[in-house]
Amino acid sequence: MITGSMFRDGVISASNNIANNRQAVDALNIFPVPDGDTGTNMSMTIGAAAKEMAVLGDDCTVEEASSRCASALLRGARGNSGVILSLIFRGFSKALKGMDTADGKAVANAFRKGVDAAYKAVMKPTEGTILTVVRKAAEAAEKSAESGSETIDVCEAALDAAEEALAKTPEQLPVLKKAGVVDAGGQGLVLILKGMGSVIKKGVMIEAEDGSGVTPVSTPSKSTVASASSDIEFGYCSEFLIEKSKSAKAKDPLSLRAYLESIGDCVVVVDDSDIIKVHVHSNEPGNVIQAALKYGQLINIKIDNMRYQHRNAGEGVSEGEEPHNPTPVEPENEYGFVAVCAGVGVAELFTDIGADIIVSGGQTMNPSTDDILNAVMATPAKTVFVLPNNKNIIMAAEQAIPLAKDRDVRVLQTKTIPQGISAMLVFDETADADTNQMEMMDAAGHVQTGQVTFAARDSEIEGKPVKEGEIMGLVNGKIKFIGNNTVDIAFKTVEKLFKRGEHSLVTIIYGQDTDESAAETLEERLSAKYGNDMEISIVNGGQPIYYYILSVE
Repeated sequence: MITGSMFRDGVISASNNIANNRQAVDALNIFPVPDGDTGTNMSMTIGAAAKEMAVLGDDCTVEEASSRCASALLRGARGNSGVILSLIFRGFSKALKGMDTADGKAVANAFRKGVDAAYKAVMKPTEGTILTVVRKAAEAAEKSAESGSETIDVCEAALDAAEEALAKTPEQLPVLKKAGVVDAGGQGLVLILKGMGSVIKKGVMIEAEDGSGVTPVSTPSKSTVASASSDIEFGYCSEFLIEKSKSAKAKDPLSLRAYLESIGDCVVVVDDSDIIKVHVHSNEPGNVIQAALKYGQLINIKIDNMRYQHRNAGEGVSEGEEPHNPTPVEPENEYGFVAVCAGVGVAELFTDIGADIIVSGGQTMNPSTDDILNAVMATPAKTVFVLPNNKNIIMAAEQAIPLAKDRDVRVLQTKTIPQGISAMLVFDETADADTNQMEMMDAAGHVQTGQVTFAARDSEIEGKPVKEGEIMGLVNGKIKFIGNNTVDIAFKTVEKLFKRGEHSLVTIIYGQDTDESAAETLEERLSAKYGNDMEISIVNGGQPIYYYILSVE
């Protein structure tokens, strides 16, 4: 039997195991663009769950442990691989509901529910990925359970099948075979299953190696502190999670919200299946805690003195100090925007055209579902449009939709910075949300995107060798040009995208690793060729990774 404490220790062991190996998993990303972060995303995702597991006592049930784990993974999910991982564990949680311990049949059912949840979330499942690995694990677990095997044997069958499926991924995806690697997401899942298996089979928890921990990325906000300490009416910011209890004196979270509104402001009460997330500004944090305790036990408690913070705000955040999330606000306006991007200049660009909150990331680090949810709750709007601006963030953003109970969250499937900008520029505040969503996505679909970056590893693209360090030009996400000069590659990329008579505007967004003079040289070369047929705009984006982001419309 698998007990709650075994599940708890298994998740912590799994988190340590993938954290110890996250760089190796990152390196399996075969696309040479230097944003491969599958290992980091999966490590940070399950790391969020491990922190929740650490506060559980030895008497916890497998239902409690799996439920707590699933909720933490949901909020901590980063990137597509992290989201899929969270869905697998969400399936586990559903299968283990109402159980104190789990036998072999329960484990097999948990794998099946995990597979079902993961496959449902992916529109076009590809074989040779993490999905294949977990499906094969589930099939083996079911077969073992049907034969009457012991719980440990069922777990071992699942792990063996997962490893075997992982080894076969290069045969299913030619691009993996050519690179001589296995699927990164599948490898991450195997490491997680091995970490859990070490506890279940041997009673041994894999320990974290020095330096393997992942440092959270700060999520900046537009919010500023009050102009003076005396302007702060409610001095204490209280934030925590309530783990619901069946024996709790109170059940209705709306009553808690009503009480908190009577003693403070900036109240957010988000009700999930087994967790209530609470945020409030008040002068009576003790009363806040007492009221919350009527609903269950409190975890992740954080109480800040905002007047004290304000007095020290001018000094900035010292090194090693943890950044604060954007402050939740009431949804007063009709519409608002959250944009994900990297680079000070790009962030300012989105702010200038109407973004309320900027979530940092999307190139060197993907934000979590909780990062996006916090940004949504800090946007003072009834309808919030979220622009991920990266295909790997869309799933994490969509998971925030059901968590924002008092807002209509619309995730626009923008995959690039230019798409996000074009979408926001056509927004019409007089139109309804459905019309705006349609028009914004239509505008995003018409913009052409070019990117210039460097190869992070040796690779082969459509039969052409790519050497580490070479400059690459991407046309709508596909590598088309390889060379050694950033301006030359950028020029060729625009040439490929721009069509006289169809396009007229080109925007050059230059990054932190190039400069304005190089961007102006690019502008001069384009003007010399296209003359009055092309209007060119230059923006200092300051983005990492990409020397240039190019928009053609």
